[in-house]
Amino acid sequence: MRLLKRPRSAWHGLVALLTVVVLALAAWINLPQIGRLFNNSADRIAALPPAPVFTRGQRILILSPHPDDETLCCGGMIAGAIVAGAQVSVVWVTAGDGFEFAASLAERTLDPGDPQMRAMGQTRAQEALKAAAALGIPASHTVMLGYPDGGLSALFTTNYTETYTARTTGASAVYVRGAQTPGAPFTGQALEADLGRVLDRVKPDLVLAPAPQDFHPDHRTLSHIALRLMSARGQAGRLRLGGSRRAGMAGPQGPAPGIAADPAPAGRPAAVAAR
Repeated sequence: MRLLKRPRSAWHGLVALLTVVVLALAAWINLPQIGRLFNNSADRIAALPPAPVFTRGQRILILSPHPDDETLCCGGMIAGAIVAGAQVSVVWVTAGDGFEFAASLAERTLDPGDPQMRAMGQTRAQEALKAAAALGIPASHTVMLGYPDGGLSALFTTNYTETYTARTTGASAVYVRGAQTPGAPFTGQALEADLGRVLDRVKPDLVLAPAPQDFHPDHRTLSHIALRLMSARGQAGRLRLGGSRRAGMAGPQGPAPGIAADPAPAGRPAAVAAR
C-alpha cells in the first residue's frame, strides 16, 4: 500500500490553528475576570501593605526560573530600582529549553529533537541578556545557571544526588554557552551549590523569588530552594516570594501561608498601592 504524504500546506494550517488556540487560551487565562473568579488574587494583592521603597546602593537579586520570568514578573520594579540607584542582578536557573511548542514554531516541525531544543536554549539565553540590558542590567550583573527546564522538581527530590537527564534536550549536564559552571551535572546538589555561589558573591539585601503556590513546578521548586538557602545563611528575612504571572502576583509578596520560614513582611508594589 502506498502511503500518501500529507501536503506541507496542511501541516502549516495545523500549526497555525494550534497557535491561535494557544494564544486564545493564554488571553482568556490572563483576563482579570478569570483571576477573580478562581483565586481572587487581585483582591488579595490589594489587601497587602505597600512594598518597601528601593534605595541607592541596595543590592537586589532576582531568581528567575526561566528567561523572561524576570521581565514578566518584575520588569517595572527593576526599572524603578535602577532609577533609585539600586544594584540589580538576575540569575536564570534554566535556559528555558523545555518549551517544545516554541521550538516547533521556530523549527517548523511537529517533533523537535534534542538538537533543536538545545538550540532554543542557547537562543533564549542570548535573548535574556538583551532583555536585561534593555532594563538597565549590565551583563556583569547577570548569571546563567542552565539547569533543565521542567526538571527542577526532580532535582530537588529524586535527583538530588543522582544525575537527571532532561526529557526535551537529552542533556544531563549544563551545556549553555556562558553558564556559570559549564558541565555541572543535573543534580540538586550542583544546583544549590551554583545558586549558593551567586548569593555569596552578590550578597543581596533583597532577594525576589517565585511563590510556592505558583502554577509552574519549576517556579514552586525554586521558591523552596531559595527558602532553604537563605534560611541556612540566616537571611530568610531578605527573601520576598511572589512576582509570578502564573500565580497572579503583581510584585514581591511576603511569606506564604504554612511555610516554616521567616521571610520579610508582606508587601505590594507602590504602583498598586497608589491606585
